[in-house]
Amino acid sequence: MDMDSVKLWPPSHSTRQILVERIIKNLSTPSIISRKYGLLSKEEAEEDAKQIESAAFVAATQHFEKEPESDGGSAVQVYAKESSKLMVEFLKTGPKHKEDRDTIPGLTTSNHEHVFDISGGRRAFIDAEEAKELLKPLKEPGNKFTKIRFSNRSFGLPAAHVAATVLSSVKDQLTEVDLSDIVSRRPEPEAIGVMQMFSSALEGAQLSALNLSNNALGEKGVRAFGALLKSQGNLVELSFMNAGISHEAAKAVCELIPSTSKLKILQFHHNMMGDEGAIAIAQLVKGSPNLEDFRCSSTRIGSAGGVALAEALKTCTLLKKLDLRDNMFGPKPGVSLGNALHANLTEIYLSYLNLENEGSIALANALKQSKSALEIIEMAANNITSEAAAKALADCMISNKHSLTRINLSENEIKDAGAIVIAKALEDAFERLCVVDLSTNGIETGGAMALAKAVVGKPGFRLLNINGNFLSSKGIQGVREIFKDFPRMLGPLDENDPRGDEFDELESKLKDLEMKQKE
Repeated sequence: MDMDSVKLWPPSHSTRQILVERIIKNLSTPSIISRKYGLLSKEEAEEDAKQIESAAFVAATQHFEKEPESDGGSAVQVYAKESSKLMVEFLKTGPKHKEDRDTIPGLTTSNHEHVFDISGGRRAFIDAEEAKELLKPLKEPGNKFTKIRFSNRSFGLPAAHVAATVLSSVKDQLTEVDLSDIVSRRPEPEAIGVMQMFSSALEGAQLSALNLSNNALGEKGVRAFGALLKSQGNLVELSFMNAGISHEAAKAVCELIPSTSKLKILQFHHNMMGDEGAIAIAQLVKGSPNLEDFRCSSTRIGSAGGVALAEALKTCTLLKKLDLRDNMFGPKPGVSLGNALHANLTEIYLSYLNLENEGSIALANALKQSKSALEIIEMAANNITSEAAAKALADCMISNKHSLTRINLSENEIKDAGAIVIAKALEDAFERLCVVDLSTNGIETGGAMALAKAVVGKPGFRLLNINGNFLSSKGIQGVREIFKDFPRMLGPLDENDPRGDEFDELESKLKDLEMKQKE
């Protein structure tokens, strides 16, 4: 056989299916990333994994077509890297509504008639000649492109000049513009110049969606996009994720955008705005009565900023999805949020906020009383320790038993008593429940067994995660016995302390001894 004729690309159907299965496992199996950003059921993961693999395949094929004489080895590398990148980006942006699953960040959709997308393939600098070649379809008379995605390409000034000329000629037909990650590793003066060119070219375009994420904007960058932002009064979706939004930049955003009355999706994930920035963004939220999806996670917001956002959210009666994870709220914003929630809420992500028992109880009671059809509740790592808090959460779960699909209370201190209270609630008929995560909660064998028995027989159930607790060796065996007919529904138990019950028993005896000595 002539080895020179061996081609590594394209891969066989079975090879592609193997990658899909690996992606499904990564999206639906507990890990450090999933604990922070959320875990998918296997069915949700299957849908997204197919899209991720398909996008990676398209990117690799485009790469291979540029070097058809090669053996395809570099295309295989692009395939692997692109699928990994898209999977991580998807996890970091968090779980999505079903209707939004065709907009996973970075997915190549250039086969759609109205979408022009150059984001596929490796992240790379782009020069003027390449820009001319890539943007040719936008210059064709009568083209029907209404949505553009330029992300993952780093424009220098010459390339930006080419792009600006083209964009200016088509701006009146554009409705959605994605300019995320367009100045990566460019010096600040050059990056600012590029942003100003794009801004001037698109000024006056009547956009419904604008994405400026993954650019190190700061206040200078936001103001560089000033001409564009000032002309946007009809935005439905606005995204500044991982965009260097300091408190000064947040104030600039609020100053420049004339109206957010039609806004439905607003995202500020992974910025450094702090309390001052949150107080500014709160004014933006307050002026967005149609807001359905608000994300302000990992933004270093403390108590004052949290309270300001909570007060602003009172006006958002249509809100369906709220994600404020990974901030420094404390209990007070939790209480304020409890007074701001409305009946349309379906997904709430409030992990890593240090809400403590006070804030958690207020929120749980509010969610119970709101009569919402809550599908996802995530309140991991909030220092929830009391049985009263566990009872409030259990009551909240029961009130949403017909809609709940995912519960994440990991990294708290609910312990055995709280776990048993929650398990008792979960014995009820939860028709749609797929995932329960109570890992790292100080739970012993009794609580773990109660949780296992409560969920094991539920139709459609996918995963119980009780790892990182204090199960004894016998307790682990007991839980596995309960799941013997459904082993895939039980998460790993390798991080449990096998001597947990023994230590608790010893501690109890030592306390008794101390009491007797005092007597």
